[in-house]
Amino acid sequence: MEPHKPPPQPRRPEGCLTVAIRVPLRIVVLVLVVPVRMAWDALVVAGRVLRDTVLRPAGRALLWAGKALFVRPFAGLWRHVLVPGGRALGRLGTVLVVVPAVWLYRHVLTPVGHAVARLAGAAGDGLAWLYARVLRPIGHAVAWPLRGVGAVLAAAGTGLCTGVARLVRYLLVVPARWLYDRVLAPVGRAVARCGRGAAWLLGVIAAGIGAALHRTLRILFVLPALALWRWILAPVGRFLAVVAGEVGAALGHAWRIAGRISRAVGRTLGTLFRWIFVEPVRWVYRTVLIPVGHLVRDAVLRPAAEGARVLGRAVREALTSARDTVRQARADFRRMLFGEPRQPAAVDRREPQRPVARTLGSSTTALTKD
Repeated sequence: MEPHKPPPQPRRPEGCLTVAIRVPLRIVVLVLVVPVRMAWDALVVAGRVLRDTVLRPAGRALLWAGKALFVRPFAGLWRHVLVPGGRALGRLGTVLVVVPAVWLYRHVLTPVGHAVARLAGAAGDGLAWLYARVLRPIGHAVAWPLRGVGAVLAAAGTGLCTGVARLVRYLLVVPARWLYDRVLAPVGRAVARCGRGAAWLLGVIAAGIGAALHRTLRILFVLPALALWRWILAPVGRFLAVVAGEVGAALGHAWRIAGRISRAVGRTLGTLFRWIFVEPVRWVYRTVLIPVGHLVRDAVLRPAAEGARVLGRAVREALTSARDTVRQARADFRRMLFGEPRQPAAVDRREPQRPVARTLGSSTTALTKD
């Protein structure tokens, strides 16, 4: 099932200016882009050939060299040196540190801790007995007189505080309240009304100045800038946008056409190279070099190889016989000068002899033994 294709967009009507710009612009751009596209395609082909013939084998060689020089030595060092060394150090640490520490904790620190805990419990019991039987009764005995003295002092303090509070109220609070109600509040209201009037007046003056500045700035700056944008910048921008769009479209169209031209030129050059060079070389190789090579192999190389093998076999045999003759002559010369070499005497080593194999004419019993 074919994928769903969106419907083509309706073409917008184009003006005469767009059509007048498009055709010469596309011609000029095509003339300029064709050499660039052909150079680009040539660089792409050269890059692919360089990648397939040089960079990829060099990368594989570097990868193999890196594995051989770094990965495998480090892996062997880790597997055969560091891991066994770490395990040995772990076992050594367990034997020298962990086992003594566990023994010290179990047989020394734990009994000492239990003894200290028992001593602390006994001391706590003694302090509790001292508090309950001695300190608490003494505290109760001292607290009764102190409570009476505290009650007397509290009564005296309450009367004194009441008198001071009344004196402060009639000497400070009542005059201050009368001053706030009769003097400060009316003066504050008058000041607030004056401030609101001054603020209203300043607001009116600022509004008038703002309106005047707004009209002045609108006449001097906004209206000229709006006219400049509407009658100059916007038409120039639209024209430049049309030119830029046409340049982009022309570049894309020229790039595609240049690609087709470059592909056709490349195919033509490849075909010419195959016809001029590859096919003649192939024909010469098939029709001339292969028969000549077979003839040379059958008429020259194989007989020469066979003769070389026979000659080599003969040379090896001659060298072997010469070596044996020299060895025999050297042995005869040594025998002539020093005599026969002394033969080692046989020594009875008292070793058990192997039993003789049993045959039909022999017997292993004492009665039938010969």
